[in-house]
Amino acid sequence: MKFVCFGEIMGRINPVGFKRIVQTNNFEITYAGGEANVAVSLANFGKNAAFITKMPENIIAQAALRSLIAHKVNVDDVVFGGERLGLYFVEKGASQRPSTVIYDRKHSSISESAREDFDWNKVFEDCCWFHFTGITPALGKNVAEICLDACKTAKEKGIKVSCDLNYRSKLWSAKDAGETMSKLMEYVDVLIANEEDSEKVFGISAPDSNIKSGELSKEGYKYVAKALNDRFRIPVVAITLRKSLSASDNLWSGMLYKDNEFYFSKEYNIHIVDRVGGGDSFAGGLIYAISENYNNQDIVEFATAASCLKHSIEGDFNEVSAAEVLKLMNGDGSGRVQR
Repeated sequence: MKFVCFGEIMGRINPVGFKRIVQTNNFEITYAGGEANVAVSLANFGKNAAFITKMPENIIAQAALRSLIAHKVNVDDVVFGGERLGLYFVEKGASQRPSTVIYDRKHSSISESAREDFDWNKVFEDCCWFHFTGITPALGKNVAEICLDACKTAKEKGIKVSCDLNYRSKLWSAKDAGETMSKLMEYVDVLIANEEDSEKVFGISAPDSNIKSGELSKEGYKYVAKALNDRFRIPVVAITLRKSLSASDNLWSGMLYKDNEFYFSKEYNIHIVDRVGGGDSFAGGLIYAISENYNNQDIVEFATAASCLKHSIEGDFNEVSAAEVLKLMNGDGSGRVQR
């Protein structure tokens, strides 16, 4: 059975190492995007993952496609048209200097796509799971309508639907996000969020938590998950908990609300190589663990361990196997050389 992810794949451009954009003449390019990152995780874990998007017919888009094909992601239903592939620039932070993301994605092919571009009945043949993020409907009202079409068709076919809230203030306002995402939540079976997303999009905040100071309250996150469940009747809510000590060091854990019970993962002290894509790797791990019928505690442990490993890897893609995640999840986090 197929796991379908729908969204935009872009060129990620960043200075080599930790240089700032203004001080470098050398940039490297990789290809990534919220849903594409999840598709790669699922493929790396051995699932039949498919990525759906619209992209131009040029060699840059072909390079992006090749990066997915190299990870055994199915791209058979990708639509071609439009004139450009979106770009984003990443300046990796260190110590007290935060990472910065600058988008150059206006008028990209997918942002100008039309509802008739996508045949969801065909896309969802032999499909068991559909995943999207809050980034995709933020690209325009037309794309939000396409997301709604996909969710409705998936629900009609009994396909599980997951969404990572992923609020991006550089793409749309909190008001627009709240109105659009509320309509989509009706179809969502698994919602992934963090404390900032739930507050910005739905006005649901965690009491006694401060993301800037790093103060997190477990009781506050229980409140957020329960409030999301009460408002939208979403069966499964997962929340990532990040304590930012600096741009280089974070404490990272996760929470799962399922079957009216709360489950917290162990907390990892992470020294960060690259944090972009960390939330997507959590989503990929969560979807995999649920689909493998892990027990509720192991679901959140696997998702958190997968994301912990991603923070040690350059680029957006989580280049790890399920076996490596299970090894960390079961307590082997020493980082000793494997011989």
